[in-house]
Amino acid sequence: MDSKPPPPPQWVLDLSSPPISKSKLGSIPDPPGYSSTATTKRSAAKQAPRKAPTTEETDTLKLKKSWELALAPAKALPMNAIMMYMSGNTLQIFSIMMVFMLFKNPLQALLQTNQVFVRYETEGTRGKLWMVKGVYVLMNMVALALGVWKVNGMGLLP
Repeated sequence: MDSKPPPPPQWVLDLSSPPISKSKLGSIPDPPGYSSTATTKRSAAKQAPRKAPTTEETDTLKLKKSWELALAPAKALPMNAIMMYMSGNTLQIFSIMMVFMLFKNPLQALLQTNQVFVRYETEGTRGKLWMVKGVYVLMNMVALALGVWKVNGMGLLP
């Protein structure tokens, strides 16, 4: 029972070998801006190994990403304000649902603050994440204040 495995299919062989260069016809010139040396430089640059990022670089990147996440509720505020203004102050199903969503999303975000930032928390970023979390909570509180403004405009607050 000493059988050899079947040979690989032709498409595998085609992928593992570089394409055959076509002979260049002398009558067709290269397009403007094309140089054959640029393609060889690009292939040489691909072979250079990339060094692994240091923990300091990783912590800096995680801190930047956490700031993006903390400021995301602030980016949604103008859209929510325009939608609240355009929905009117009358009690209709659309305006009631909009106000419900305006209260629900920030409350959920406030309750899940620690779970949101857990993937960015390391020994190097632990002390710096307090300010990021504070901004995140503040932006969600502003979204809740927008909901209170809308409810007051609808006449539902005493």
